[in-house]
Amino acid sequence: MPDAKAVNVLGVAVSPINMALALERITQAVQTRKKGYICVTGVHGVSEAQSDPEFRQILNHAFLCTPDGMPLVWVGRWLGQKQMDRVYGPDLMLAVMELSEQTGWRHFFYGGANGTAQALKVKLLERFPKLQIVGTYEPPFRPLQPNELQELQEDLRRSSPDFMWVGLSTPKQERFMAQHLDKLEVTLMCGVGAAFDFHAGKVRQAPRWMQRSGLEWLFRLGCEPRRLWKRYFKNNPLFVLRIFCQFTGLRKFPLEF
Repeated sequence: MPDAKAVNVLGVAVSPINMALALERITQAVQTRKKGYICVTGVHGVSEAQSDPEFRQILNHAFLCTPDGMPLVWVGRWLGQKQMDRVYGPDLMLAVMELSEQTGWRHFFYGGANGTAQALKVKLLERFPKLQIVGTYEPPFRPLQPNELQELQEDLRRSSPDFMWVGLSTPKQERFMAQHLDKLEVTLMCGVGAAFDFHAGKVRQAPRWMQRSGLEWLFRLGCEPRRLWKRYFKNNPLFVLRIFCQFTGLRKFPLEF
């Protein structure tokens, strides 16, 4: 269940956090073995939740629903949560990896395609030599069959990770985490989408100034126009219109759990 002070963004309970607070909450969860999943959520995720009540419930029952995009941060600050800052999936992943060199936390990568998870492992070990990456699993582009789920369960039982990083894109990764959290022996699951491709060196990231100014979508659109143009040209204007309606009271977006 989210924080009592969660920010209501179109009916999605976004955690009122920054990177330091996110790491503090994550550390507490791992130390106490409190199982949960983390959704890094931006405009795309909030927009998907508008037409999918089941997906909205998944986001609202996350251990953390981080403000992955600057528009969510701006909404939170407008609503009085001045400490809120972007907790971007790729940055969160690196911050946890850096901390893990001190704590000894163990990591498992689930997702990617064409060897991305293994490439991610190699790149991160080059950057963080003391990191414990105890396994990778590249799933098929379909739900797992019973024998495949059993194989994954056995892998996790043997390797005993603290974290399972899931790179399947939204909303597929969130559905996977909610469905499988209780079936897998791992404390925290974190859906980080494109972070796998970014940190494996397969896709370029936007410059930091574009990330901070809310223009990362424009950079990504330029890199992958055929895949992303419908998402951005539909979701972004609708998000602005819906936020206007929420703020002016023209439409209610209640938090439902």
